Amino acid sequence: MTSLRVFIADDEAPARLRLRALLSDIEGDMPNRVVGDAATGHEALERIAAFAPEDMPDVALVDIRMPGMDGVELASHLERLPAPPALVFCTAYDQYAVRAFELNAVDYLLKPVRASRLLDALRRVPQKRPLPRELAQALLPSGRQQLSCSERGRILLVPVRDVLFLRAELKYVTARTVEREYLLEEPLAALEQEFAQRFVRIHRSCLVARDAVAGFEQVRGDGADAHWAVVLNGIDERLPVSRRQWAQIRTEFSADGRTGRD
Repeated sequence: MTSLRVFIADDEAPARLRLRALLSDIEGDMPNRVVGDAATGHEALERIAAFAPEDMPDVALVDIRMPGMDGVELASHLERLPAPPALVFCTAYDQYAVRAFELNAVDYLLKPVRASRLLDALRRVPQKRPLPRELAQALLPSGRQQLSCSERGRILLVPVRDVLFLRAELKYVTARTVEREYLLEEPLAALEQEFAQRFVRIHRSCLVARDAVAGFEQVRGDGADAHWAVVLNGIDERLPVSRRQWAQIRTEFSADGRTGRD
């Protein structure tokens, strides 16, 4: 039997040591080796993404509650890797994780983890079922705190709070911050659904962060044609608002005086 490659992500050192000990205990029934560990979600993403596809861990044992980036957000970034590891969530509490286990959508281990349950979970790893988007949203209802993109062989994390707008361009979505642009390989429609509270659609190909909107200005064309454009804090670029979206935009922003007059 091929040895299962395991990665451990947990912010508590005793928990990581316990998982290593349990993996050693069940090695006779499930050959395995720990290929790495991490104390934070950021650290785990960076280390897992650095593996060559042929050396990628088969499974990651991931704590749900970790500072900075929790296990659910880590899972949403990992699933965008070319060959992501299967995921087994480990937690001391969380009703959403219990629901996930009941739905058989992901594996879930309650701390303190028992050897028999760990063995049972690892036996299901070859199925490598990805984390369904609907389940990720149920586990993390407010959405991710960071967006991830691949650049020059590295995974870059972009804080969602820093993103001024998201614009679909060919097969990519451009995420613009004050400093620069990032290319995301995610559908704009999925991003709109996940971050509906933060971003508003101004055009079929563009979402803007509500908090980044400074106001609107009317842009006149060569003839009588004119349209409204969004003015954003921190950058000079103006983003056109489609006629179809303008009525909704005007209604949403008129209360605080950020829309102009027709």
